[in-house]
Amino acid sequence: MAKQDPHHTERKWWGVNPGSVVEVFETDCGPIAIQICYDIELPELTRIATEKGAQIIFVPYNTDTRHGYLRVRYCAQARCIENQLYVAISGCTGNLPFVENSDIHYAPSGIYTPADAEFARDAIAAECNPNVETVIIHDLDFEQLRRHRKTGSVQNWHDRKGDLYRVVYEENGKTHSV
Repeated sequence: MAKQDPHHTERKWWGVNPGSVVEVFETDCGPIAIQICYDIELPELTRIATEKGAQIIFVPYNTDTRHGYLRVRYCAQARCIENQLYVAISGCTGNLPFVENSDIHYAPSGIYTPADAEFARDAIAAECNPNVETVIIHDLDFEQLRRHRKTGSVQNWHDRKGDLYRVVYEENGKTHSV
């Protein structure tokens, strides 16, 4: 068993401390990572998770406005394209009037793909309406993802210029470079 701590949180509201490691979890469906809300807006975290083998990123989030949701959604879709992987976002619905800084929510959920011919139209595998308690289900083809990384029309992951730029991070006392 492992857990993923949020890297950036509303410490002021909920007293949660940010994490210091990007975890990738082995599941019966393949390697996954979890990036909590704002984490998906930081491309380096997804780059590290992808380098560690993640094929899908799960993003639980809590936003109270359409603007907040759009930041999460558009960044999730950008991470799909940049890293050639799947991202599923899942937002809170309902009303929690007695939970500080979480009394209202705006949260459509969705499953997103890379934007290329062999994937879902508009790179949206599945999506639900905002603020409706809904379960969305979609089969994701990890073999298709593997083929796309090798022969897709755009090779974002392989075309990075490591001699020009890279992500350098420290984890468990060691320095890593992606």
